[in-house]
Amino acid sequence: QVEVVESGGGSVQPGGSLRLSCTSSGLMIRRYAMRWYRQPPGKEREKDRELVAMVTAQSLTDYADSVKGRFTISRDDDANTVSLQMNSLKSEDTGRYFCKLSGPLDYWGQGTQVTVAS
Repeated sequence: QVEVVESGGGSVQPGGSLRLSCTSSGLMIRRYAMRWYRQPPGKEREKDRELVAMVTAQSLTDYADSVKGRFTISRDDDANTVSLQMNSLKSEDTGRYFCKLSGPLDYWGQGTQVTVAS
């Protein structure tokens, strides 16, 4: 059974930083791409999630334009973990952040809430 668990969310003032982590159990991530999505407040459907960052199995990265230069995605295959370092946070970064493991199937975690407010 594959389980993906996110952690590290919280409340922070604009300009602050948070580091999110995503850990997989039951499936080693080293062969697979990993993605972070953001679900904006008031949006409940999976299709409303916005792709924020991704890292391929070869550690190539890509980011949404809105977070380029502020967010950094990284992976530690030995720890079976992918992280998202978020700096210079803005109110529009508020939302629930989900990690997706694109393996033989897509595996989603339950998400972690990020709130950016003064």
